[in-house]
Amino acid sequence: MDQKLPPEDRAKRNDMNILGIDFGTKRIGLAWVQTGLDVILPFGVVEQVPGRTIPEKLLSLIEKENINTLVIGLPLTLEDGTENPNTKRVRVFGDAIEKATGLPVVFVDERLTSFEADEMGGEASRDEKAAMVILQEYTQEHHS
Repeated sequence: MDQKLPPEDRAKRNDMNILGIDFGTKRIGLAWVQTGLDVILPFGVVEQVPGRTIPEKLLSLIEKENINTLVIGLPLTLEDGTENPNTKRVRVFGDAIEKATGLPVVFVDERLTSFEADEMGGEASRDEKAAMVILQEYTQEHHS
């Protein structure tokens, strides 16, 4: 499997490491996919840190795993898809993480992701499952 290759050998491939993010005020759910493998995996939960826009643990993980793109779920109003106060929080987070990492940030409509996450089986947390759904939406749109 590619994970056993040295990072410089992995970098020669055209595959991208994409991190899906389900932003929450208490926890941030994560999911990961390498485009060449096309298998979305739960990637943990990072606890929010009071007074910090971006937890240091999340920044370290992004660097360590050679992430190329960040896909963040955007909470829109269920009925009409308009933005709301939570949308603004997520956009501020997205802008901050883009500035801190220099990586492209893509926002994906996350309406109904919690419902879909609750329907999924497996051992991953609800936050990770929501991030998996967000990443699935993105990969279906951009890598099909």
